[in-house]
Amino acid sequence: MSATTPTDLFLSLTPHKVIEAVEAAGVLCNRVCYPLNSFENRVYEVELEDRTRIIAKFYRPGRWTREQILEEHRFLAELADAEIPVCPTRPFPDGETLKQIDHIQYCLFERMGGRAPDELGDELFTRLGRLAARIHNVGAGRTAEHRVRLSADTYAREDLGWLAERKVIPAAVERRYMAAARAVADAAEERLRGVDVHRIHGDLHPGNLLLRDGALRVLDFDDMVVGPAVQDLWLLLPGRDATARRQRELFLDAYEELRRFDRSTLGLIEPLRGLRLIHYAAWIARRWHDPIFPRTFPHFGTEAYWRDEASSLEEVIQLTRAGDAGGPGGGEEEAAPPSGGKYFWDLN
Repeated sequence: MSATTPTDLFLSLTPHKVIEAVEAAGVLCNRVCYPLNSFENRVYEVELEDRTRIIAKFYRPGRWTREQILEEHRFLAELADAEIPVCPTRPFPDGETLKQIDHIQYCLFERMGGRAPDELGDELFTRLGRLAARIHNVGAGRTAEHRVRLSADTYAREDLGWLAERKVIPAAVERRYMAAARAVADAAEERLRGVDVHRIHGDLHPGNLLLRDGALRVLDFDDMVVGPAVQDLWLLLPGRDATARRQRELFLDAYEELRRFDRSTLGLIEPLRGLRLIHYAAWIARRWHDPIFPRTFPHFGTEAYWRDEASSLEEVIQLTRAGDAGGPGGGEEEAAPPSGGKYFWDLN
C-alpha cells in the first residue's frame, strides 16, 4: 500500500514526516521528535529551531471531517478567550489551525507541563465544579452543527449495527449482549428526550486533567460533543458509592455558583454509562486492524470479555429501573465501577 492510499492508519507518519509536516506549515524545527502516548490519534513532541518544544497532533484519517475539527478548535479558542484554563491550538504562521499532509490532518499545541492528578479530593472536585460550569457557559453560547450529538443512535445503535453486520460478538453471548445493549439504548433515548444539550467536553475524565503547581488545566477536546451537562459530571465521578455521591454534591454545589444544573438529569448517569460501554467496545472492534489495539487489549473479543460486557449492561438496566421505581439506583454498599479501561479510552 502506498503512502498516498487512503487508510485510517498512520503508515506514512515517520518522525521525518512529522517534522516535514510541521515545517511545510511554516514552522522551522530541529531534528528532534518524540512520540507521546495516544491510541486514536498520533501525537508528537517536536523541538523548534529556537529549542522550545510544541505538540503536533495528527488526527486519525476518516474519523472527523475538517469542519468537525475546526469546531473543536473554535471551542478551544472561545474557552481560552474566556480565560478558562485549556490548551488551545497554536496557529500556524498563516493564521490557520489545521493543515494536511498526505491524507492526514494535523494541528499544533503549546507544550504544557504537568501530570494527571493522582487523586481527586474534595477540594479538587469543588474546583472542577466551577471549571465545568465555566466551560458549559461558553459551550451553550454557540452551536456546533457539524459535531456529533450524544444520543442513543450515535453512541449505541449505530455501533450495534456495525458489530452485528461484522459478526464481532461470539454467537454464544451475542443474543444476551444485544438484548442488554438495546435496552440501554431505549432507556437513554427516553431519558434524553427534552433534555437541554450544548457543546460539552464529552470525555472529561481525570486523565484529561493536567495539574502543575496547583494550577488545573483541561485537555483533549477531541471527543467534544453536543450533549447534556451531566456527561461531563459522571465521567469525573463514575463511582456509585456514598463517597462518590458526596463528592458529586460538592461538585454540583460549586457548579451552581456559576450555572444552573438540572438535577433531574442525574437519572441519566446509568444510561449514559451504558452508552459509553457500548461505544467503547465498538471503538476497539473498529480499530482492531491497528496493531496497537491487539497488543493493548488482548482480552478483547473473547467470550469472557463479551459476557462481562453483557453483565455490566444488565447492571446498568437494573439500576436504571430501580431509580425509576424510586430506589437508590446504586446503593451505598455498592462498589464503585472500574475507574479506567471501560470508561477512559482516548489518550490523545
